[in-house]
Amino acid sequence: MIMLHLLSFISFLAYTICCFEISEKEDLEKVWGQDWPFSGINTYAHLPHDRCLIDKNLTFDVGIIGIPYDSSVSYRPGARFGPQAIRAASQRQFSYRGFNFRAGINPYQQWAKVIDCGDVPVTPMDSSLALKMMTAAFDNLLSRESAYEGSSMPPRLVSLGGDHSIILPIIRNLYKVYGPITVLHFDSHLDTWSPEKYPSYWQSEASEFNHGSMLWMAKEEGLLSEHNIHAGLRTRLSGTDWSDYLEDDHLGFHRIESDEILKIGLDGIIGKIRRLLPKNSPVYISVDIDVLDPSAAPGTGTVEVGGWLTRELVYILRSLEDVFIVGADVVEVSPPFDQSEITALAASQIVYELVTSMVKGGPIDPDMVKANIEGAPELSNDESKVFFEDAREGEFLK
Repeated sequence: MIMLHLLSFISFLAYTICCFEISEKEDLEKVWGQDWPFSGINTYAHLPHDRCLIDKNLTFDVGIIGIPYDSSVSYRPGARFGPQAIRAASQRQFSYRGFNFRAGINPYQQWAKVIDCGDVPVTPMDSSLALKMMTAAFDNLLSRESAYEGSSMPPRLVSLGGDHSIILPIIRNLYKVYGPITVLHFDSHLDTWSPEKYPSYWQSEASEFNHGSMLWMAKEEGLLSEHNIHAGLRTRLSGTDWSDYLEDDHLGFHRIESDEILKIGLDGIIGKIRRLLPKNSPVYISVDIDVLDPSAAPGTGTVEVGGWLTRELVYILRSLEDVFIVGADVVEVSPPFDQSEITALAASQIVYELVTSMVKGGPIDPDMVKANIEGAPELSNDESKVFFEDAREGEFLK
């Protein structure tokens, strides 16, 4: 009798183990697929990763793309390590716990397929070649189809810089899709300086492209609208007068200085931006992390005291979620000058807010794109000085 009970128990135990193993094999993703914030390979917010530049059959709706380039800085380098740092600082973000309480959605569990596209392998040794590579890379990425069946437009990208010069190759390619682009530029610096404002006996075509001249170049190439905005300015100017501002006016930029937040408050800043932005026009949001005060973002290349706080910038971005956003970047994160990931953490949060706004706004309306293109004046070669034209003529493979 005892032997019979023992055999029954052994049989039951064997059956239980067998069933557990079968169940485990049937759902290994459930058993082993969830990482802790400190485990797993670093992708932005633990998102799925694909090398988007290589797989041309890949479709997605919002892609995080790193651009580890800093060969065009004028002061402190290190931003080539920015994409790594931003990804590492985003590891407490998960699709499961990604609900944005400010926006009322989880951007990772909506209609959009959001992925980490890896990095553009930009050369650090030749800025002319780097510009060609970045231009070709975004031509490649914007030639894709969105994953969402209800969208006829290409996917949107949030770029992790890198220094701020990366905006020029991005805008070049966005212009091909959307027509003239309105840039909402959060920065402590103008970045519309003519290359002549960088005085040196030694000049070359390549030296004209740097992280303070790229918006001047974009305007000279005819890529921008007449309603662009700087927000958070507090830079020193050239010479003994306001000539930098006068040239900025000529390029079609409006200015919101950092100190204005003390006079008109956050809602005043937001109201001013909304009044200046054209309605239903494609907007590119570019966030230089040095728009924040060094106390909130010490890890950057060209620090300027007296900036905004991360909380204030996030509030402003969230209040602009209904803007027609066609792309965005967060640039100038320089980990060698960061402490305790302060700057990288701020950048990772800003990326999250930008992705949230893109997803909450829904797929891009092609009718708005058509209206913007049809309303844009045609530019002849005489009307637009074009730099590095070979990069726009298909010299490099898509």
